[in-house]
Amino acid sequence: MTHRDPLYRRHRFPAEIIAHAVWLYFRFPLSLRMVEDMLAARGIIVSHQTVRLWAEKFGRAFANDIRRRSSGQLGDKWYLDEIVISIRGKIHWLWRAVDQDGFVLEVLVQSRRNAKAAKRLMRKLLKGQGQTPRVMITDKLRSYDAAKREVMPGVEHRSHKGLNNRAENSHQPVRRRERIMKRFKSQRQLQRFVSIHDPIANLFHIPRHDIPSSHHRELRTAAMSLWGKIARA
Repeated sequence: MTHRDPLYRRHRFPAEIIAHAVWLYFRFPLSLRMVEDMLAARGIIVSHQTVRLWAEKFGRAFANDIRRRSSGQLGDKWYLDEIVISIRGKIHWLWRAVDQDGFVLEVLVQSRRNAKAAKRLMRKLLKGQGQTPRVMITDKLRSYDAAKREVMPGVEHRSHKGLNNRAENSHQPVRRRERIMKRFKSQRQLQRFVSIHDPIANLFHIPRHDIPSSHHRELRTAAMSLWGKIARA
């Protein structure tokens, strides 16, 4: 890869190194300084501030490419959930939607946990997916039902705490990163992070059960190959 590629222009490190740093940061629960140390162990000397800039610029480009490639390919059974996030002592809510296979459809940071916030999530989902779901599954929060009646009145809605574990489990990577980063510093930082992290996580979302190990390795190889194409695009 040469620096004639407009995305990498004016960067002194080659595309392979930049893409690898971005992959490390978003693929694993690592801090910026951890990525800095891992690169240094391979003789690549960059500051953690540089890794942060790479993660924001290139990570967003990679995530947008992944979204375009997955458009219309995700599931029609939507699981919606929300968790509380404390940012500088103020309560925020991280709203998330995943499909039946665990792929993240949409994630949105909001300051409220009410019908207005639920409607905003649903509208973003419809815009992003371009279609309504076959069924929507949520916890017992009544705001979902109120929002669904207005935004997706014809969609079947199942409201049950035990049915929503898939969405609840999808919050775990952000919880791990929250601990490593010693909490997020702002709502904007959190939204920026999850908007990049989740599409990349989708690309490498491979089930570890119910498939032979050989098939798992094939899927992992295919994901890495696609990542290479995206990073070189």
